[in-house]
Amino acid sequence: MVSVTHAIAPGDTAAPIDLLAAGLTVDERRRVESAVDWIVELYAGQVLGTGESAWTHAIGTALIAASLRLDADTRIAALLFAAWEALDDPVLTIEARFGADVSRLVRGLHKLNGLRVLTQMKTPSTAPEIRAQAEVLRKMLLAMVEDIRVVLVRLASRTQTLRYYTDLPGDEARLEVARESLDIYAPLANRLGIWQLKWELEDLSFRFIEPDTYKRIARMLDERRTEREQFIQDAIDRLRGELAAVGVEAEITGRAKHIYSIYNKMRQKRLDFSQVYDIRALRVLVHEVKDCYTVLGFVHQIWQPIAKEFDDYITKPKGNNYQSLHTAVLAGDGRALEVQIRTHDMHKHAELGVAAHWRYKEGSGAAGSDYDEKIALLRNLLSWRDEVTDSAHWMEQFKRASLDDTLYVLTPQGRVVDLHRGATPVDFAYRLHTDLGHRCRGAKVDGQLVPLNTALENGQTVEITAAKEGGPSRDWLDPRQNYVATSRARNKIKQYFAQLDEEDLLARGRSFVTRELQRDGHTQANIDGLAERLGFKNAEGLYLAAGRGEVGPRSVQVALRDGSAPVAETPVEPAFVVNRSRSGDNTDKILIAGVGKLMTSLSRCCKPAPPDAIEGFVTRGRGISIHRVDCPDFQALALHHPERVIGAEWGERAFDNKSGLYPVDINVQAMDRQGLLRDISEVLSREKLNVTAVNTLTKKGTAYMRFTMEVSGTKQVQQAIMLIRQVTGVIDVQRK
Repeated sequence: MVSVTHAIAPGDTAAPIDLLAAGLTVDERRRVESAVDWIVELYAGQVLGTGESAWTHAIGTALIAASLRLDADTRIAALLFAAWEALDDPVLTIEARFGADVSRLVRGLHKLNGLRVLTQMKTPSTAPEIRAQAEVLRKMLLAMVEDIRVVLVRLASRTQTLRYYTDLPGDEARLEVARESLDIYAPLANRLGIWQLKWELEDLSFRFIEPDTYKRIARMLDERRTEREQFIQDAIDRLRGELAAVGVEAEITGRAKHIYSIYNKMRQKRLDFSQVYDIRALRVLVHEVKDCYTVLGFVHQIWQPIAKEFDDYITKPKGNNYQSLHTAVLAGDGRALEVQIRTHDMHKHAELGVAAHWRYKEGSGAAGSDYDEKIALLRNLLSWRDEVTDSAHWMEQFKRASLDDTLYVLTPQGRVVDLHRGATPVDFAYRLHTDLGHRCRGAKVDGQLVPLNTALENGQTVEITAAKEGGPSRDWLDPRQNYVATSRARNKIKQYFAQLDEEDLLARGRSFVTRELQRDGHTQANIDGLAERLGFKNAEGLYLAAGRGEVGPRSVQVALRDGSAPVAETPVEPAFVVNRSRSGDNTDKILIAGVGKLMTSLSRCCKPAPPDAIEGFVTRGRGISIHRVDCPDFQALALHHPERVIGAEWGERAFDNKSGLYPVDINVQAMDRQGLLRDISEVLSREKLNVTAVNTLTKKGTAYMRFTMEVSGTKQVQQAIMLIRQVTGVIDVQRK
């Protein structure tokens, strides 16, 4: 790794040109030289917030980009990292001099340079909420750029900043940069497989944050890095020679463990320095499993094995299917050496699969997301760069590997908020708080007023203007107007209007019940008693049912007569009800007005349940078929045969929850996704509803489901519908 410090003086451009242009063509070298000459004047006298000159930082960053063997455009963009602010028209100026590709890269760098969120946080970096925020920001750094090379230059820039700080006295600014580097940039370099930057970022940051601990571990190593690396090279040469002698083809690599990694292992496993055996390590890759054990035999033959430091993860893989042989040995001079042995397939899984090295080290969440797959793609592209002969083809693949699944925006306080792509300020408001979403009346994006249906972009700062009180607009639910793109916001808006509709139903139901009481001269009637006789827990339940039309005038009159004095009219006698429940012993009754005992059955077309408003229809040979009054089939029958329609009401036993169950159908429309049926079934299970049939159909990503379940009354149905509407992805729920 090339190391450049602030000691490089402006104007001394000859020395680094060979390094800056290493591996480039003659024409590309000329372009890099032109960029170096241009920034000498452009950055003259310009000093960064860290105190480093802009010219020095540009050269150092570009040299790191060159050491990563990035293309000429990326190296030039690194040189021009601060040009965006120094030019009146940066787009046209940079594009005219160096091309559109460089201009886009510099614009991306300018965009990323504004992200200094975590440095504003004073809570410890070990706090769970800060770790979560750091994870979101790492993803944001990748997601908000169209070209991943911008992230690589940003990592190089941060490495150069830490190098510059090495010769300066410690201050709070340096500590903030170090903490941010350890939380954000080092893990990001790790995920992209840029190990040399990861190690340097970690060691330099650790050196600033814990200087005493850093020096103590450095002293305990008791040798220079170059000496350790020479030890490893000697071990590689010896093992390679032994394996070649017996015809075992193996790829052997090694490294000296860096200081921060040693510290982490000692801290996490509570080990003494003498117990850390992988300060120096070899990795051996072979083609077949049998060769793994052959190599193991030679390792133990060459060096002395350390007792209890052997793990066979091939025979017994880890829970994430990680496979490898791990052993530790003592070299001739008594120094410990760790050796990992695995096949190429095992190594690919360990580096790019669910057991990826960065997940193991960082303790990240479950694998399998699109984000993880794209990280694997990026790391593959990085590892292939030395093998691809067509560099233009490789670079085109690299530029297209952007992580654009999730949208990341900022609050005015610097908090990162993740949303689905296409989200609007309304989605953002509901993501922060339901009440803020309800009261949202306007929005500013990057300080500019925008319409509420504006699609947000990565990296924008969003500020919501809210009313003191009020609710959402029904227009927000109109898909043609694009006010909301997330199911969370849509469901919250639906719940608000469902509650609003309930208040309107209460008012209408209260007016209806009062009118019926006045008509019968029962103005002093006990409303709670009336509600109880009609099967409701309280007056509010009665008012809601009456507002929905589920309680009619006849129901109120019957309840009033039952609760006051005998009626002089023709007595109403109960008729038998066909058992419709699972139990086979349903004693519910339906009252057929003015008729003696008749056999009744609940119609299958509308499946009525108490306290639905019902009517009877006289069938030929099957007694009275009971329908809901709003049943389309019943209305068609009544239109053609009005003489066969007969009044019907639920009897008292119909409202006894223990007396029987009634089958009802509900229709669910939702965006199809994995686990949708499970989530809805869990809702019904929690409500202790027995589902007797389920029919599902999916068309163009939309699922249509019908559930047949047994209930004791419509109150259970309404409760189930309300809860299902809250399930993620559900668009609409209706009783059939």
